[in-house]
Amino acid sequence: MKTPKHILVIRLSALGDVAMTVPVLRVLMATYPDIRVTMVSRKQFQPLFSDIPNVHFVAAEVDGKHKGLLGLWRLARELKRLGIDHVADLHNVIRSNIVSRILSFSGIPTITLDKGRKEKKKLTQAKGLGLVRLKSTHQRYADVFAALHLPIELASHEFPERQKLTPRLLTIVGNEPKKCLGIAPFAAYPSKMYPLDLIKEVLQQLDVTKAYRVLLFGGGKKEEDILKDVAAQFESVENVAGTLTFEEELSLISNLDLMVAMDSANGHLAAMYGVPVLTLWGVTHPYAGFVPFNQPDENQITANRNKYPLIPTSVYGNSYPDGYEDAMKSIAVETVVDKIRNLL
Repeated sequence: MKTPKHILVIRLSALGDVAMTVPVLRVLMATYPDIRVTMVSRKQFQPLFSDIPNVHFVAAEVDGKHKGLLGLWRLARELKRLGIDHVADLHNVIRSNIVSRILSFSGIPTITLDKGRKEKKKLTQAKGLGLVRLKSTHQRYADVFAALHLPIELASHEFPERQKLTPRLLTIVGNEPKKCLGIAPFAAYPSKMYPLDLIKEVLQQLDVTKAYRVLLFGGGKKEEDILKDVAAQFESVENVAGTLTFEEELSLISNLDLMVAMDSANGHLAAMYGVPVLTLWGVTHPYAGFVPFNQPDENQITANRNKYPLIPTSVYGNSYPDGYEDAMKSIAVETVVDKIRNLL
């Protein structure tokens, strides 16, 4: 295989997984400044890549003109005209496989992500036995580029400077010299969410200190309404869900002193900027490889495996035995609050 000059990188979804490509691509471009990358993903994710040199973004309109087999053929032809010479498929799903296969007919080679499905299946079937730490998703992405003869060392990653806050965002952060804390209490599945009543207890203990500015993050009308109601109950808490553009949200996140998140996208967004992330884990587990970038083990708070020995019950939190929906309740409010105070 020849050394690539122009790589097509495919990662269509989800937001957290796409965000995890960012530090990998930063290292790739810093290590090999003469290559070009075309990143294809959903249009709304484009701001994630705005600070990476030599990365050109192409929106995959998989619900529009690129929908279905004919649409993916159209996407592949559009991409081929850009002069790509190799494909790094960081998604390994039907859509990305189809695009790669079509491009292969033109002699463009592809390296596809190894998701480690067998290892992950074994991890979720440990049944209370000792857990084995699997390779991180970031390293799996890096392995794809190594197979393209472009090895990279993720340890060499350098974080960008915090983004400049606009006057509007400065109003949200406030003028008082307080630590700014983000909390993102939602996730794709309830089994990965710290119960809202416990979140309120955390907020209550933080609020009485008057030492922090707490911003609530989420997405979608339902989450926005819930967070708006929660924020109204505390003096130092503000809901930002639904009030900002994605670019503004990223800029605000880059200026946080700490993000508290579930096993979900907001943790990965904060980690992109070197913001400390405290992650709360329910029926999933950090050993599956989805810890936010460059975050230490001590920033991972897991549910009690003595009480819930089958954890992790699944990789994504979409499968668990009866009773395990309450696993997050085994994480004490005091544990979360103490960790937040220590990190801040």
